[in-house]
Formats: sequence, C-alpha cells, structure tokens
Amino acid sequence: MESQRSGSGREETLNGSPHLKAPLNTLHVDRCTPAHRVHALLYAGAILGLVCHRLTSILASSSLAEGWMLLAELVLAFMWGCSRAFKWRPVRRREFPDRLPEGGAWPKLDVFVCTADPRKEPPVGVVSTALSAMAFEYPAGNLSVYVSDDGGADVTLFAFMEGARFARHWLPFCRENGVQVRSPEVFFASSSSSSSGCSAGGGDADKLKVMYQNMVQRVEDVMEKGIHVDSVELDLSEEQQQIFKRWKEYSGNNHPSIIQVLLKSNEDKDITGQAMPNLIYFSREKRPGFPHHFKAGSLNSLLRASSILTNAPLILTIDCDMYSTDPTSPQRALCYFLDPIASNKLAYVQFPQRFQGLNKSDIYGGELKHLYKMNPYGMDGFGGPNYLGSNTFLSRRALFDSSLEGESGRDLLEPEKVLEMATKVAACNYETGTKWGKTIGFRYGSLSEDLHTGFWLQCEGWNSVFCDPPQASFLGDAPKTLHDALSQCKRWTVGQYEVGFTRHSTLTFGVRKTSLGLGLTYSHLAFWGLWCIPITTYALLPQLALVNSRPLFPKVR
Repeated sequence: MESQRSGSGREETLNGSPHLKAPLNTLHVDRCTPAHRVHALLYAGAILGLVCHRLTSILASSSLAEGWMLLAELVLAFMWGCSRAFKWRPVRRREFPDRLPEGGAWPKLDVFVCTADPRKEPPVGVVSTALSAMAFEYPAGNLSVYVSDDGGADVTLFAFMEGARFARHWLPFCRENGVQVRSPEVFFASSSSSSSGCSAGGGDADKLKVMYQNMVQRVEDVMEKGIHVDSVELDLSEEQQQIFKRWKEYSGNNHPSIIQVLLKSNEDKDITGQAMPNLIYFSREKRPGFPHHFKAGSLNSLLRASSILTNAPLILTIDCDMYSTDPTSPQRALCYFLDPIASNKLAYVQFPQRFQGLNKSDIYGGELKHLYKMNPYGMDGFGGPNYLGSNTFLSRRALFDSSLEGESGRDLLEPEKVLEMATKVAACNYETGTKWGKTIGFRYGSLSEDLHTGFWLQCEGWNSVFCDPPQASFLGDAPKTLHDALSQCKRWTVGQYEVGFTRHSTLTFGVRKTSLGLGLTYSHLAFWGLWCIPITTYALLPQLALVNSRPLFPKVR
C-alpha cells in the first residue's frame, strides 16, 4: 500500500537537533487498487472481443440492428473506459485539526451563500444556512459571511436584518452549549431541542425557539403582504425605511448594486459581549441588455466586492439549501491550506455533498453517491476532485491575481469610500473588455460553471483535495419530485456537454494539460449524458430483436 505523509517536514528543537514535525494530514492509496486494475484489463479484453464480433457481423449481414448495437456498445465502452480512471488510483486522506496552530494564526475566511429566488428558496432557510456558517468555531474577527442575492429581493434583505438580530442570541447559545448542528431551522425542528434544557445568556432553548418562531412569522408575513415601511410590527430604523422605499423602483433584472453591511466584527457584539462575524448582504447590478452569466457571474461580482471589503485569502462557497453540520469543518480545510507542502498549488478543498430527507428507495437517485462521494476519491489520486459548486474552500489567489485585490485585512474603517469601491466593481458593465470569466475568476461558457471552473483551474496547474471526514460536514436538500429531478438533470447535461463538446475538450485539451487519468475522469463527467444511448438501446432493441427472431449476441457453445 502506497502512502504519503504531508506536513512541514523538519523543524529545529531548542538544542538545535532536528526532528520531524507532526503532519497536518496524511494520504494513502486504496489497498484494492491492484484488484481494480486487473479487473479493468480483463474486462477491456472482453469488450474488445464483443466489438470485434459486432464488426464481423456487420460486414456479413449489414443489419441496421447490428449497426445500432455497435454504436451503443462503442459509447458504452467509451464511458466504461473513462469510468475506470476513477478506480485506477483512488486515495484516502486524514486530517489532524488538533495539530493546527492557535486560532489567532488562522487566515481570514469569506463565506459566500448564494440564493436567487425567494419563492423557490425560502429566505428563512437561507438565513439558517448563513447562521450555521457564522457559528463556525473560527475567530469572529477573521470570519465574514456574504449572502449573494441574485434576485435582488427586498424580502431576502429583510430576512437577513432579522437574522442579524437573532444571531446575537443564537451564536452564544451554540458556543456555550456545544450545539453541533447550528442551523436554527434544523435545530428547532428536531425533538431534542426542546428537551435539551440548554441555557445561555439568561435564556433557555424554549425561549430562543419562541424568538426564532417570531422571526419566521415576520418574514413570512412580509413574503405574503410585502414590506410596509411604516409598519410598527416590522420595527425598522429610519435608515432601513429609506432603503426599502428606494427598493420599490427595483425589479429582479433591473436594479443597481446593493451592498448592506448588517454586522461588523469590530463593532457588533452578541449578548455575552463577544465579537460577531461580519454579515454582508450583496446583490450585483442587473440591467436589461447586459449578460449576467447566471451563478458564475454572481460569484465573480461578489469575488471582486469581497476583495475590497474583507479580502480573505480563503473563500467557502455554499448553496443556500446546504447547511453546516460540523462547526469545525474550516479547521479540516486548514489542515491543507496551512500545510507548506500541500498548499503550494492548492486551489480548493472539496467536501462531499450529502443530503437529508431521502427515503431508502431514493427513486430519483438524488443522493448521487458516485458523483459526490466515490468519484472524487478516484480524481484525488490524479491531482484532485472537480469543483462541485458547494461545500468548497477555495484559495482566492487561484481565482485571480493580486493586482485586483484591495488592501489585505481591510476592516471597513472607511465605510463610505469602501462601499463606493465595492459597488463600482459590482456594476453590470465592469467586466466589459476584461478577462473575467475567461481566465480570471469563475469561468463562463457553461451552465455547469462548477465543472468548467474546476477543469480550467487544474489545466492551469492547480491541484485540489477531497476532504471526507467520517461525520458529514454539510447537509442539504435533494430533488424530491420528478419535475425537479428532470430539470436538474437537463441543466447539468447541457452544461456538461458545453464543457465536453468544445475546442478545449476534456478528452483532448484536458488530457494534454493535466494527465491521461484526470482527463478521462473529466471526460466521464462532461459526456455523462451519453449514457442515454446504450441504456435506451439495451432497453428496447433486444426485445424487438427477440420478437422478430433476430440474434444480436454471439452464441455460447
């Protein structure tokens, strides 16, 4: 079994004698790798024999059925061959967060929570996701949480204003009572919350639950009735009233850049007097006639704005329907970013996507174990998994160079000037004539911006790491209806084809720029939709051939 130890190598003791420093992470190759390789070679021989038989049959009979079967089997052989790359060198990693330096030496972290439509993505759920990130066991002065609202909805901003108030009670409650799942929506929905008897800051779990339910009710009322700035129940400050009065002139696809700093770590305290993380609402400018490039465009705008506001070297992207189930997950990512060997060309640390609420049957295949858990192990052996779009800790320097960054460690000391600069870089025409989306930031040109971005980063020489701790670090929602499952599948397939069928194809450009193994794994993802050809053929053609007494397979003697 091949193994590797990562770490900072040797360090000097007080008397000058060197010794090995304890590694922050370790890596070993799966012990079943030789068996997988032997199986692949034997199976490849069988496939080659079947293809040869099919070719001789076509030359002898020129049957349309034989020709169609040959096409299906060639596609099946191609997809199978690409999938074998996942089994060629799968690796397993282990992190040691207890060996990290003290928290004061940790780099700053910006968390990007993305949402777009409050009707499909309820604002209360988005707030709970953001609160679970704000409750990370991470120095508050080094943590900033951004919500990227690509729909520019006033109800989302209102929900986060309410969430900022609730956070003053929620964060110390989690910290003092060792709460593991720090999404209030999930915590209060569980049976254990009301019977835990937890108390913090003079209020127990039941009082906090009432406070949370009142917040939810106010947000739902605004969803139903709209925001009436003069309403006493909303308890809006004069500044907040002015914000929402201007909002009446906006629409989802026609509004200026909107940036609201809801919490500042150097000013705001929770009810126990502890500093709170920064909480910032962000909505980029949208105007008719200007391309917005969907989620990739939103992330690039936020990437530029955050570089001026907080400029953390590490970024966590998380979907609004995901939430943290392990407040120490950033520490696991630091085991790679603070490792001088592993971090040299490390673009991102990818955590798996896991889902809640799936029954045992999972009739729509929403769990996607191969895509989110098994395949990344195989890609990690060739240089790292693909970017999955969520649950990913990224290095800012991998996305764009320092020439566009603001001063490192900016603490919003000059709010008017800083916000003016951040608003400018979020303008809808800022990217015109630049390389944003091409060679800088998240890449455009595909509906699967995550696959496209990860592919280009690795083609440029960056590596990635798959971090899969025993306990799930993030949980989310999978499609539960046929319509949602088909819509997701269609969007993914189109986006993946846009990556595969291009001048910079994963099969040619990818193999040349990375390696044969990594190029094949990306090709398996990019051409994933081709599975429909052999599946449909094998589902229909053999039965039709049987009815018409037409043999399709060689006789076994």
